[in-house]
Amino acid sequence: MSGALTRTVLKALDRMAPARGASHLLTGRRGEEEAYFYLRQLGYVMVARNWRSPRRRGEIDLIGWDKDVLCFVEVKTRAARALVPGEAAVDGEKQRELSGMARDYLRRVTSMPAVRFDVLSIYAEAGGVVGDMTLFKDAFSLS
Repeated sequence: MSGALTRTVLKALDRMAPARGASHLLTGRRGEEEAYFYLRQLGYVMVARNWRSPRRRGEIDLIGWDKDVLCFVEVKTRAARALVPGEAAVDGEKQRELSGMARDYLRRVTSMPAVRFDVLSIYAEAGGVVGDMTLFKDAFSLS
């Protein structure tokens, strides 16, 4: 129940706040918010959002436990279906970037857990309403 209340309050605050930034950034932010609650519904225990490494550029969108596996989740939100799906944007270069940031995060963990990288592809419909969500578990490995 508390998750539904939190989500409702966040959506109300988002509607009241003036939109700032480029539309694609706002779409991405909304997608990450939806992804957080979606993964919680699937049973993930979220431990970090928008985690940044002091040593690298970029960020890890979401970090959470799926049972005994620590998951680094990249969220790709698109306003429309294009020829190239959102998950395809997690190419080799992006995977190397995420792997490096994950290694930095893991340096702070006392024991090395099982890890995996998930990609969550989200398509938002007109008005920012989230349509399809597809979770790709174990999308690539820590290299």
